[in-house]
Amino acid sequence: MAQTLPIGVVLRDRYVITHLVGQGGMGAVYQADDLRLRGRVCAVKEILPDLISIPGIEEQAHEQFYREASVLARLDHPNLPKVSDFFQEAGREYLVMDFVAGPDLRQLIEEARRQDTFLEEDAVVDWADQLCDALIYLHTQDPPVLHRDIKPSNIKLTPRGMVKLVDFGLVKLLQPDESRTVTVVQGRGTAAYTPLEQYGGDTGHTDARSDIYALGATMYHLLTGQPPADAKQRFLRSGALIPPRDLNPRLSPHIERVILAAMAQHPDNRPASVAILRQMLRPAATQNQALPVVSPRGDHWTLERWIIALRTHRRLVTAALLLTMVAVLFSLWSPVLSGAPR
Repeated sequence: MAQTLPIGVVLRDRYVITHLVGQGGMGAVYQADDLRLRGRVCAVKEILPDLISIPGIEEQAHEQFYREASVLARLDHPNLPKVSDFFQEAGREYLVMDFVAGPDLRQLIEEARRQDTFLEEDAVVDWADQLCDALIYLHTQDPPVLHRDIKPSNIKLTPRGMVKLVDFGLVKLLQPDESRTVTVVQGRGTAAYTPLEQYGGDTGHTDARSDIYALGATMYHLLTGQPPADAKQRFLRSGALIPPRDLNPRLSPHIERVILAAMAQHPDNRPASVAILRQMLRPAATQNQALPVVSPRGDHWTLERWIIALRTHRRLVTAALLLTMVAVLFSLWSPVLSGAPR
């Protein structure tokens, strides 16, 4: 892992690094003071150079970073931190955005577990409603912007009770006619919150429904105190996903159905848009419309899973069918061949 910046270093003759906020596989985040706007505190996200060390892709990676950073800089929504600057220095890429005070939601989960309790459902639904508003804004940009890494640790709760989706580390622009690109700010997300289609990385087909899955998985974690089984485990082992109400009996059946609908394995079985998911969060808004039918006992072998399994084991299935046909023909004609009456 690349070395982080020392405290006190000044970037772009403007941003003084005051301390390291966090570090992960995609980069590091620092808190910094703005020398030009006295009193302003910034969050500086650094893309580590290890991620663009593959020979031949450096220029493409830099172009992709600047293209995506310029889109982020145009975003303006109360539940998103404002990106104010982006630049390259000493071979590293930087995004500068508003520093958001307050704990992240993972810290609130851990605090609730220490007290042997659960976060209040009404509070979580309110946070989810705010996040839906931010995602609707992102998904309706031109081109649409996907977050692709929604999880409790990437959501901060401000002192005023507002949540902000703070990390754009895996942001992807939806451009259907674009060939595969390599980018310094994309990745595969965190397993517990990542839908199956996103495991393909840049080659996987992701759309707004991928963010819906991640939001559903985030709600699952917030309301049960446990991260859900990841999508690969769920595909390989039926029943891997424990129903939320088995972990938190106080959870309402309605919100459990909403979570399971958002976390459907196949994108077509999830709500078609974040706007629809937002309507589903409020029982009064959905009392006259049916929610998607999802087993409250967790995963089951739905039609799409049978189709995927059949395609994956096509040769085995064909051989089994041929053997079955031979067995049937043999049972019909063996009495004739032996001279016995059929």
